[in-house]
Amino acid sequence: MTAVLELRDVSLRGRDTARLDHVSLSLQAGETVALLGPSGAGKSSLLSIANGSLKPDAGGVYWRGTELHLRPRQERRQIGTLWQDLRLVEELNVAQNVNSGALGRRSLLWALTNLLLPLEREACGRCLKQAGLQPDLLDRPVTSLSGGQRQRVALARLFRQRPGLVLADEPLSSLDPALVEDLLTTLLRQSPLDDHDVLPSTTVICLHRPDLIQRFNRVIGLKQGRMVLDAPAKAITDRELKDLYGPAINTAKGAQA
Repeated sequence: MTAVLELRDVSLRGRDTARLDHVSLSLQAGETVALLGPSGAGKSSLLSIANGSLKPDAGGVYWRGTELHLRPRQERRQIGTLWQDLRLVEELNVAQNVNSGALGRRSLLWALTNLLLPLEREACGRCLKQAGLQPDLLDRPVTSLSGGQRQRVALARLFRQRPGLVLADEPLSSLDPALVEDLLTTLLRQSPLDDHDVLPSTTVICLHRPDLIQRFNRVIGLKQGRMVLDAPAKAITDRELKDLYGPAINTAKGAQA
């Protein structure tokens, strides 16, 4: 079976040390992957290389068997990224931000028109509901939203993109426990909520909370740019987490002390 995404012997230089050092991995359709590692381990760099926004110094990135950079732009848009800083456009309202997820499937004229008058409001509303918000927020400026609401608008934009692979960079940081559980459930849901939108079938989430790994079916661990752990979540031991994070890890709760 052809992998959805492959990184083959990928390396990325840093100022003093390698940000990624000969990393190889293969993602299959339907996998939910937790990406773990201490600060500076290379997790964000790996996601940036996986979505094509950063080019490795060595090695290759393959989307469904073909080098990613050789794929047409429309196919590369099948990789969706939820960034930690959200990257919402502050000058636009909620509907316009959600619609930016559809730009890869629309014309330049459509994109320009959306800047003046938000289009396809029904589709935007469905994506908002999938992300846990009500459609009556569509006309609100994103600058007026709370942090949790902004996070969900970014998630709705991701659903509007309809990606086959989602890469999420610390999407659960700075959220209260109830929102963490709700957002993680939404991200990992494998079946569509309706007939119009298909949620991603393959998801890689960069986590700062190892206590959540049992929600995933696979765990990948990075340390100093090298992949040191790749195993089913149910097989991960406290010892392996301590080896990954050091003695500061609280294995009773699976979170860093």
